[in-house]
Amino acid sequence: MDVDLNNEAHKESQSVHVEPSKVKEISAPEDIEGPEDAEGYKKRHLNVVFIGHVDAGKSTTGGQILFLSGQVDDRTIQKYEKEAKDKSRESWYMAYIMDTNEEERVKGKTVEVGRAHFETETTRFTILDAPGHKSYVPNMISGASQADIGVLVISARKGEFETGYERGGQTREHVQLAKTLGVSKLLVVVNKMDDPTVNWSKERYDEIESKMIPFLRSSGYNVKKDVHFLPLSGLVGLNMKTRVDKSLCSWWNGPCLFEALDAIDVPFRDPKGPFRMPIIDKFKDMGTVVMGKVESGSVREGDSLLVMPNKVQVKVFAVYCDENKVKLAGPGENVRVRLSGIEEEDIISGFVLSSIAKPIPAVYEFVAQLQILELLDNAIFTAGYKAVLHIHSIVEECEIIELLQQIDPKTKKPMKKKVLFVKNGAVVLCRIQVNNLICIEKFSDFPQLGRFTLRTEGKTVAMGKVMDLNSASSI
Repeated sequence: MDVDLNNEAHKESQSVHVEPSKVKEISAPEDIEGPEDAEGYKKRHLNVVFIGHVDAGKSTTGGQILFLSGQVDDRTIQKYEKEAKDKSRESWYMAYIMDTNEEERVKGKTVEVGRAHFETETTRFTILDAPGHKSYVPNMISGASQADIGVLVISARKGEFETGYERGGQTREHVQLAKTLGVSKLLVVVNKMDDPTVNWSKERYDEIESKMIPFLRSSGYNVKKDVHFLPLSGLVGLNMKTRVDKSLCSWWNGPCLFEALDAIDVPFRDPKGPFRMPIIDKFKDMGTVVMGKVESGSVREGDSLLVMPNKVQVKVFAVYCDENKVKLAGPGENVRVRLSGIEEEDIISGFVLSSIAKPIPAVYEFVAQLQILELLDNAIFTAGYKAVLHIHSIVEECEIIELLQQIDPKTKKPMKKKVLFVKNGAVVLCRIQVNNLICIEKFSDFPQLGRFTLRTEGKTVAMGKVMDLNSASSI
């Protein structure tokens, strides 16, 4: 492979940047006791990532949610409408709520992961608006790795669903990445149902559902339990906060989007487990501040923790959920933690804030089970194969050191014959090596810190899970 991996890994890691906040935050008391003590924090919390092909309407749907839930006022909407009209892009104004930088507005493409918050009767949601364009897949990975549930936005407009779904479209890659990155529940929203080419047609909706179900199944989703389909219009906000009127769509008897989001079960996370928070970003602000999602355990003011793999002991000065200072934050919360004892330049994305009693392992080598999706043309997957590894917030060059055994996809049992190389669709156990120490966990212990993707030349070639940590190479 004659690809400059150093350069590719650098490019991919450079692009993984998540803004602290893009939208007006929910106002709450300045200093609250913690997620379980303040009025707004009695509600459960879920991270939702919006995924799907470019132009499916992710940012528009996200913007409409914020408008319908009262996070954005009419005056702001009018300002965005005028701005979009001036650019001759009248239908983009809702997307401007999520796409706040000028590059995104000019191109009509989301680049960074937008972050916003809204509430329903029972739940506080953090929206992560992931880019759909294939050039920005590393940013999409960064967004999805923080999410609990996914909203897959599909365009019902004639030709647009097909473009996104066919080979080379982002619908397929996004679904596979979401599954690998731990997005266990998926809401598939069939958007643009009000388009003149669709006009709330049941036939078109059924056609999309029937094509998506086999693919979702092959990507590892239990369609009956973990996937829910619903029709809507993100641009005009139909079937979102309230159910669509029967005069428009007589055949739909299911929930609207807000009801469906409220009904999703929260994945269990252990607030008493060993503390784990992969760092996705850092900055200076009266000390060193790190950002990330708490995957296990809880963090409070005054805690002593380790920054791994450096093994630097730090003290927690302050914890923030959204914009609010809190005394305690549990698993699933997106937090900013102010630390003392370490300089901002000594931290990079992919480091993990970890408990001292049970620190996260740091390794140069590990054993993984890989499913090969689609290799580049003429590529052979064998010892010596190089790729870019994405695991939680880590982007790191890696090399396949040894293929241990091939696994029969039907019986899930190892095959007896020795394996030297494998092709597309194969499941293989192999040993993987990285150049720098990385913090990971076995999938069986911490699924969210033990699942990963391998990418080459901007394309996802394999999904995997960490089976074993090589203790000889760990620190």
